[in-house]
Amino acid sequence: MTIEVRPAEQKDREQMNVLMYEYIVDFYKREKPPVKKVDHIFDLLLQKEEGIQFVADSEGELLGFATLYFTYSTTKADRITVMNDLYVVEKARGEGVAQKLFKACEHYSKSNGYVHMSWITATDNDRAKRFYEKMGGVRGDWINYTI
Repeated sequence: MTIEVRPAEQKDREQMNVLMYEYIVDFYKREKPPVKKVDHIFDLLLQKEEGIQFVADSEGELLGFATLYFTYSTTKADRITVMNDLYVVEKARGEGVAQKLFKACEHYSKSNGYVHMSWITATDNDRAKRFYEKMGGVRGDWINYTI
């Protein structure tokens, strides 16, 4: 299987909508957001000003995606990226797709002058935790809260 990891493009919209709903609704069991909102995020990321989305493309079929958002860290007094999403379709898991997407995010962050890339995962996502540790990730000292 040949896999190219590249920034998402307009031509990816239809497949990305399917993948994003699989990720949001099927994988994380969250409520389905309106298509208009999902399209808005996709459009925003295409501009590459507030973030960027990478896709794993195998001969025109998207097998996964990763999303980086650009922000700042007061404690680092500099720009950072947050890898908000890393998703691979079931049939492609264990095939190196996640590693390629992760490395694309890491490379983008380093080569564009961001001092830090962070990410979070669900506490019960043991597969993801093992993956991130394998990729060199270290569990931080902070506890994540949401409201």
